Amino acid sequence: MPSAARLEKKEQFAQKIFDMLDTYSSGFIVHADNVSSKQFMDIRRGIRDTSAVLMGKNTMVRRAFRVYAEKNDKPFWNEVAALLVGNVGVVLTNAPLIDIKDEIAKYKVGAPAKAGSIAPVDVICPAGGTGLDPSQTSFFQALSIPTKINRGAVEILSDVKVITEGDKVGASEAALLAKLNIKPFAYGLVLQHVFENESIYSPKVLDITDDDLLASFQAGLNNINSVALETGVPTLSSVPHSIINAYKKVLSVALATEYSFPLADKVKEILENPEAFAAAAAAAAPAAAAAKEEAKEESEEESDDDMGFSLFD
Repeated sequence: MPSAARLEKKEQFAQKIFDMLDTYSSGFIVHADNVSSKQFMDIRRGIRDTSAVLMGKNTMVRRAFRVYAEKNDKPFWNEVAALLVGNVGVVLTNAPLIDIKDEIAKYKVGAPAKAGSIAPVDVICPAGGTGLDPSQTSFFQALSIPTKINRGAVEILSDVKVITEGDKVGASEAALLAKLNIKPFAYGLVLQHVFENESIYSPKVLDITDDDLLASFQAGLNNINSVALETGVPTLSSVPHSIINAYKKVLSVALATEYSFPLADKVKEILENPEAFAAAAAAAAPAAAAAKEEAKEESEEESDDDMGFSLFD
């Protein structure tokens, strides 16, 4: 009888996963080390309108994903199942992935450094007063942290890296950070993989902004232009540069010889009489500013006259 009850419970759990996969099409595989039950509750509450958090024994979850993939002819879920290794879970959603990523990040909780744990980030002891009495200097000496006694308290002379990311936290480092009341680590769900539209990729992709894409495109375009100009093979993007370069060469020849053309005449005139050009530019500046101000005032008057009414009100 207990075996039958256990089997029924597994089937219900599998059916719950099938319903989730029917409902949601994208999400994250998340690492859940050092995440408390309260954090899970907060995360579930924060995203429950658009998403669901799936945690369970990996063997049962993987089996459910594979059964679903076979029944629905969706082999993509087999690929997701293969990534369910270690203390991981799945966040399933239909909402914009960047929104769910930001919501999950809200629930990270600060934590002290525990001896024997692996540091997820570098830890720096900042320079300045510590509030500790001189009898505590042995902690600093053990970690080669330069100090002095100032007004009866230990003062750190300069910033010192106490723990390096990826290293195991030692007992001395943990004790010192605890005395300084420094909680250097923040624990929460860590995004390991993103899956969307039957594709799996790194969460770092979600941090790429439009400005990053534009800069990358511009860098590629600059490389194309450089190659085109160097080899003399014109491209759609390099032709304007070729025309400008040709114009500069023709202008240089005109300035060095008696040959000329209208645009070159203007440049020659400026070079021959720079003072007159500077005076003309200075005189034209206030007129241009006045014209701009007048146009602005006309625009504001038109806006005031309208007052939100139509012609027939």
